[in-house]
Amino acid sequence: MKRYSAFAIAREALRQHRGWTEAWPSPAPRDRYDVVIVGAGGHGLATAYYLGKNHGITNVAVIDKGWLGGGNTGRNTTIIRSNYLQDPSAAIYEKSRALYETLSQDLNYNIMFSPRGVMMLAQTEHEKRGYLRTERANALQGVDTRFISPAEVKKLVPIINLDGPRYPVLGALWQARAGTARHDAVAWGYARACAAMGMHVIENCAVTGVEAVGGQVTAVNTTRGTIGCKKLGIVVAGHSGKLAEMAGFRLPVESVALQALVSEPIKPCMDVVVMANTVHGYMSQSDKGEMVIGGGADGYNNYTQRGSWHHIEETVRALCETFPMIARLKMLRQWGGIVDMTGDRSPIISKTPLSGCFINCGWGTGGFKAIPGSGWAMADLMAKGESPLAGAFSMYRFREGRFIDESVAAGVAH
Repeated sequence: MKRYSAFAIAREALRQHRGWTEAWPSPAPRDRYDVVIVGAGGHGLATAYYLGKNHGITNVAVIDKGWLGGGNTGRNTTIIRSNYLQDPSAAIYEKSRALYETLSQDLNYNIMFSPRGVMMLAQTEHEKRGYLRTERANALQGVDTRFISPAEVKKLVPIINLDGPRYPVLGALWQARAGTARHDAVAWGYARACAAMGMHVIENCAVTGVEAVGGQVTAVNTTRGTIGCKKLGIVVAGHSGKLAEMAGFRLPVESVALQALVSEPIKPCMDVVVMANTVHGYMSQSDKGEMVIGGGADGYNNYTQRGSWHHIEETVRALCETFPMIARLKMLRQWGGIVDMTGDRSPIISKTPLSGCFINCGWGTGGFKAIPGSGWAMADLMAKGESPLAGAFSMYRFREGRFIDESVAAGVAH
């Protein structure tokens, strides 16, 4: 793999850029691999990368029915934070946030990580009490976050209206080292690093079935032939239930569409991420000047990847109360992504009833921020059979009553 650097750019400029090689090849699948990971999004690629980096397992194929990063990885709003309430959640999200800080250097690929800070507005007394509780929990967990006053909110975000017509701003839970990253670049960087270790990233390869002998996974059937494997990782977000059914077990998840939109680009006016959970919306400004806007998930199960008018109305109306200046903006584009929700709004990183088959799903609407930590934990689980980060997130916790309730601390679950 050619190493990217300022010197490489200068050298190739003198060669009319004829020396660049493809970031990752498009190989034909082999008959058999040690590990097959279904899902070439951020979580699947991160799992493959840490299998190779941490455990030396490189005979790996990452397959996807579409193109690399074409699912939720390329359809999210890129928020990265770790100030969750429950200990297992805070641990895996903080691990992920810390890995994001050096991920560009680790992958030799600029993921455009921006630790601009994330604030979650408190607009009711109940919400304020909840964030003060989270602040204290985070202090015990070693997560750097604090509750700030309305005056501090206004200083950080001058365009905000503290005296909204329905809900005034009473303060905010502020994590200064949280932020955003370029979603596509995260997938591309992991894919390039995986290919450099000899792994195969295979696009347009849909799974049609899972083969097993004596309760042990042996192969996956795909549109490009049968691929044998010793271990299988299912990391397909909103389609996890369908793949689990092929493997012979059921998951306690439901799939819904999550919608987002961006405005026309404008001059820089906001350099932090703001989440307004009471009025149900959140916003940040991209490097290109677009206001990136999102809200809640659909209230019914579906597999659509498009937006709807009622979400535009609900989300933009709510944010116009808090940021009156955006009322004059025009929408540039809107989209949807298929997310998988568990009952306690926490993920599943687990062994399954099928021996050799592992699953990583249930991240709901907050999966992007967890990509490095999720991949790290899933790689540990697949390589060693256990992971300190993944232990609490077993799929069997629902049967055993060991819920990890993040339905409140997640706010709008981003």
